[in-house]
Amino acid sequence: MTIRLGDTAPNFTAETTVGKIDFHGWLGDSWGILFSHPKDYTPVCTTELGTVARMKPEFEKRNVKVIGLSVDPLKDHEGWAKDIEETQGVALNFPLIADPDRTVSNLYDMIHPKADNTFTVRSVFLIGPDKTVKLTITYPAATGRNFDEILRVIDSLQLTAYHQVATPANWKSGEDVIIVPTVSDEDAKAKFPKGFTTIKPYLRMTPQPAETPIKL
Repeated sequence: MTIRLGDTAPNFTAETTVGKIDFHGWLGDSWGILFSHPKDYTPVCTTELGTVARMKPEFEKRNVKVIGLSVDPLKDHEGWAKDIEETQGVALNFPLIADPDRTVSNLYDMIHPKADNTFTVRSVFLIGPDKTVKLTITYPAATGRNFDEILRVIDSLQLTAYHQVATPANWKSGEDVIIVPTVSDEDAKAKFPKGFTTIKPYLRMTPQPAETPIKL
């Protein structure tokens, strides 16, 4: 099946490096990132898992849980985790799903269409507390994922979920944002007390609103 933005993220139960989980139950009221790896003991993915382990405090600050997936069995994950700690200088500190029967991979359409029937594409799914898919990204096997960009998107999604704003190109947290066109100038004066600059009637910039709760 194809997973589209706004779809309910399919639920599943699976064995992981921290025990068996029910995905929706594990997420609870948190945001979640599910990201897949072609297989264990691959060089790019080794660096990615180490990067996510180092960045875990940044995800936690945003109420985001992270979970990885590979089609290899749990015993291989355990050996790979030792390599990750040795080569990346940080221990695996989030779950890694064992998916040898490809149940989750098929559920999320992760099997590479041009490779064999066990090779997953390198996908990222960002899931909101309402269990709907907010972002999907698929990377080629040779290109490591940019988790700073994923954090940037999380910041944007969490901000725009609570305020009638959008974020411009290359926006980073703390920078000015765009007031959405459905908000009139009169309403904007009340909603955005810091004021706004009208560049075009449809393009009005305002300082980023104050931080808001990150649970939906």
